[in-house]
Amino acid sequence: MTPRLALVLGALLAFLAVALGAFGAHGLRQRLAVLEDGAQRLEWWRTAANFHLMHALALGLVALLVGRASPVPLSVAGWAFFGGIALFSGSLYLMVVTGVRGLGAVTPLGGIAFLVGWAALAWAALRSR
Repeated sequence: MTPRLALVLGALLAFLAVALGAFGAHGLRQRLAVLEDGAQRLEWWRTAANFHLMHALALGLVALLVGRASPVPLSVAGWAFFGGIALFSGSLYLMVVTGVRGLGAVTPLGGIAFLVGWAALAWAALRSR
Protein backbone atom coordinates (compact mmCIF):
# COMPACT_ATOMS: atom_id res chain seq x y z
CA MET A 1 0.00 0.00 0.00
CA THR A 2 1.44 3.36 -0.97
CA PRO A 3 1.39 6.29 1.47
CA ARG A 4 -0.95 8.21 -0.83
CA LEU A 5 -3.41 5.31 -1.04
CA ALA A 6 -3.30 4.80 2.73
CA LEU A 7 -3.99 8.49 3.34
CA VAL A 8 -6.78 8.69 0.75
CA LEU A 9 -8.44 5.50 2.04
CA GLY A 10 -8.03 6.63 5.64
CA ALA A 11 -9.58 10.03 4.95
CA LEU A 12 -12.47 8.63 2.91
CA LEU A 13 -13.15 5.89 5.44
CA ALA A 14 -13.04 8.41 8.31
CA PHE A 15 -15.51 10.62 6.40
CA LEU A 16 -17.77 7.61 5.93
CA ALA A 17 -17.46 6.61 9.60
CA VAL A 18 -18.54 10.07 10.74
CA ALA A 19 -21.46 10.08 8.29
CA LEU A 20 -22.58 6.60 9.31
CA GLY A 21 -22.17 7.43 13.00
CA ALA A 22 -24.37 10.51 12.58
CA PHE A 23 -26.91 8.50 10.60
CA GLY A 24 -27.02 5.94 13.40
CA ALA A 25 -27.46 8.58 16.07
CA HIS A 26 -30.14 10.53 14.24
CA GLY A 27 -31.68 8.53 11.41
CA LEU A 28 -31.62 4.98 12.71
CA ARG A 29 -32.58 5.66 16.31
CA GLN A 30 -36.26 6.26 15.52
CA ARG A 31 -36.46 3.46 12.95
CA LEU A 32 -34.95 0.94 15.35
CA ALA A 33 -36.99 2.07 18.37
CA VAL A 34 -40.03 0.14 17.13
CA LEU A 35 -38.11 -3.14 16.86
CA GLU A 36 -37.87 -5.61 19.73
CA ASP A 37 -34.07 -5.75 19.38
CA GLY A 38 -33.73 -2.12 18.34
CA ALA A 39 -31.59 -1.06 21.31
CA GLN A 40 -29.14 -3.89 20.69
CA ARG A 41 -28.97 -3.07 16.98
CA LEU A 42 -28.22 0.57 17.77
CA GLU A 43 -25.40 -0.57 20.05
CA TRP A 44 -24.00 -2.71 17.23
CA TRP A 45 -24.12 0.35 14.97
CA ARG A 46 -22.21 2.42 17.53
CA THR A 47 -19.57 -0.29 17.88
CA ALA A 48 -19.22 -0.53 14.10
CA ALA A 49 -18.86 3.24 13.70
CA ASN A 50 -16.34 3.53 16.56
CA PHE A 51 -14.09 0.75 15.25
CA HIS A 52 -14.53 2.06 11.71
CA LEU A 53 -13.32 5.56 12.66
CA MET A 54 -10.51 4.29 14.88
CA HIS A 55 -9.06 2.14 12.13
CA ALA A 56 -9.55 4.76 9.42
CA LEU A 57 -7.30 6.97 11.55
CA ALA A 58 -4.87 4.06 11.89
CA LEU A 59 -4.67 4.00 8.08
CA GLY A 60 -3.68 7.66 8.21
CA LEU A 61 -0.98 6.76 10.72
CA VAL A 62 0.33 4.12 8.32
CA ALA A 63 0.59 6.78 5.61
CA LEU A 64 2.54 9.09 7.89
CA LEU A 65 4.99 6.38 8.93
CA VAL A 66 6.11 5.45 5.42
CA GLY A 67 9.76 6.42 5.09
CA ARG A 68 10.31 6.05 8.82
CA ALA A 69 9.59 2.35 9.14
CA SER A 70 9.83 -0.83 7.11
CA PRO A 71 7.42 -0.67 4.12
CA VAL A 72 6.35 -4.33 4.05
CA PRO A 73 4.80 -4.48 7.53
CA LEU A 74 3.28 -1.03 6.98
CA SER A 75 1.61 -2.29 3.82
CA VAL A 76 0.35 -5.35 5.71
CA ALA A 77 -0.98 -3.07 8.44
CA GLY A 78 -2.74 -0.81 5.97
CA TRP A 79 -4.47 -3.62 4.12
CA ALA A 80 -5.35 -5.37 7.39
CA PHE A 81 -6.97 -2.19 8.76
CA PHE A 82 -8.88 -1.74 5.49
CA GLY A 83 -10.04 -5.37 5.51
CA GLY A 84 -10.92 -5.18 9.19
CA ILE A 85 -13.17 -2.19 8.58
CA ALA A 86 -14.90 -3.99 5.72
CA LEU A 87 -15.37 -7.25 7.64
CA PHE A 88 -15.89 -6.07 11.22
CA SER A 89 -17.79 -2.83 10.79
CA GLY A 90 -19.37 -3.89 7.50
CA SER A 91 -20.86 -7.05 8.98
CA LEU A 92 -22.22 -5.12 11.96
CA TYR A 93 -23.75 -2.41 9.75
CA LEU A 94 -25.39 -5.12 7.62
CA MET A 95 -26.67 -6.97 10.71
CA VAL A 96 -28.32 -3.80 11.93
CA VAL A 97 -30.10 -2.93 8.69
CA THR A 98 -31.05 -6.48 7.69
CA GLY A 99 -31.62 -8.15 11.05
CA VAL A 100 -29.68 -11.20 9.79
CA ARG A 101 -27.74 -12.24 12.88
CA GLY A 102 -25.79 -14.88 10.96
CA LEU A 103 -23.68 -12.04 9.56
CA GLY A 104 -22.15 -11.87 13.03
CA ALA A 105 -20.03 -14.90 12.07
CA VAL A 106 -17.99 -12.56 9.83
CA THR A 107 -17.35 -9.97 12.54
CA PRO A 108 -14.55 -11.88 14.34
CA LEU A 109 -12.66 -12.18 11.05
CA GLY A 110 -12.58 -8.39 10.93
CA GLY A 111 -11.38 -8.34 14.53
CA ILE A 112 -8.55 -10.67 13.59
CA ALA A 113 -7.67 -8.37 10.69
CA PHE A 114 -7.49 -5.44 13.13
CA LEU A 115 -5.16 -7.45 15.37
CA VAL A 116 -2.98 -8.34 12.40
CA GLY A 117 -2.84 -4.65 11.49
CA TRP A 118 -1.73 -3.57 14.95
CA ALA A 119 0.83 -6.39 15.14
CA ALA A 120 2.21 -5.40 11.73
CA LEU A 121 2.41 -1.78 12.88
CA ALA A 122 4.42 -2.90 15.92
CA TRP A 123 6.63 -4.98 13.63
CA ALA A 124 7.21 -1.92 11.43
CA ALA A 125 8.11 0.15 14.47
CA LEU A 126 10.60 -2.45 15.68
CA ARG A 127 12.24 -2.51 12.25
CA SER A 128 12.27 1.29 11.91
CA ARG A 129 15.44 3.18 11.12
